[in-house]
Amino acid sequence: MSLVEQIYESAANAGLLKDCLWCPSDGTTAQRHPVGFAAPDDTVFDGLASTTDYQMSYPASVFLGLAPRDTVEIDGVIYQVRSTRAVGDGSEMRAQLTRV
Repeated sequence: MSLVEQIYESAANAGLLKDCLWCPSDGTTAQRHPVGFAAPDDTVFDGLASTTDYQMSYPASVFLGLAPRDTVEIDGVIYQVRSTRAVGDGSEMRAQLTRV
């Protein structure tokens, strides 16, 4: 088990992560793993409006094949993946999400 996986396991045991369900579009078995989930507000249009930038982070060893336009369910809410990218040395991934 890698260091990132150990950190995520510890965070999940402490109740710091959210449960995420991904049903791959290719029809393979659904996967459920704990993820870091953030919904920070951001201002747009020179501060005239605010928007929420949803994102999730997870170990690179889970959700293999997660791609843009796939959907995930976090806390009963459906999100569509906008993009995914590796963080740091590639052992952690971050996905930008849009609430559906």
